[in-house]
Amino acid sequence: MATGRTHRPATRSRGIPEATVARLPLYLRALTALSERSVPTVSSEELAAAAGVNSAKLRKDFSYLGSYGTRGVGYDVEYLVYQISRELGLTQDWPVVIVGMGNLGAALAGYGGFASRGFRIAALIDADVQLTGRLIAGLPVRHADELEGIVEDNQVSIGVITTPAGAAQEVCDRLVAAGVTSILNFAPTVLTVPDGVDVRKVDLSIELQILAFHEQRKAGEELESSLTAPPVAAKAVRDGGRRPGPDGDVPAVMPA
Repeated sequence: MATGRTHRPATRSRGIPEATVARLPLYLRALTALSERSVPTVSSEELAAAAGVNSAKLRKDFSYLGSYGTRGVGYDVEYLVYQISRELGLTQDWPVVIVGMGNLGAALAGYGGFASRGFRIAALIDADVQLTGRLIAGLPVRHADELEGIVEDNQVSIGVITTPAGAAQEVCDRLVAAGVTSILNFAPTVLTVPDGVDVRKVDLSIELQILAFHEQRKAGEELESSLTAPPVAAKAVRDGGRRPGPDGDVPAVMPA
């Protein structure tokens, strides 16, 4: 569900397009599920279906990695897991700080998927002194005054912002000044960052609004279909799906 923008060029140093980079986690998730089931190989069609993309796009994406599979056999699952993990930087430890210990920040702190993917929660930070020292997911909340020292001591390069909108830019500025170069922003605001800093924005309300648009469009298509249906069918739609009786009356209950 993550949407966002990056401040780096459209292609990376190895020439992998950002659109391909964005799909690599989808492939990795599908491959990890196959690996857990001890599936040794997978065809491009099967993997594409599991990842929700078309097979031609998958083969093009993998060509950037130098992986072409074997005709009649497919792709080696374990090798692709390693190859994509290495490309995404998941074969090393990434210390992460979460700033903002409201409901969302606390929920993210308790998410077990971070550690299994190479992300270690180095610290939980909040400006509320009443939260300082409170244990959340086994970690004590640190006060915002310690932010710079925490980033330096843990060599943090990734920060997660889950503060209210009004505090997000200041937190972002402090993280960047302390040396953080990648930010995952859950605050409902657009952050301004210098060149060389990547920002990914996750806005649940925007995602819901997009879904509402599609629901409205589907409802409009159903209405249009009903208006262009044959007269009897259209009348049945207007009457709530009830069929005319033998005398042309619409019975209160549709006969079985």
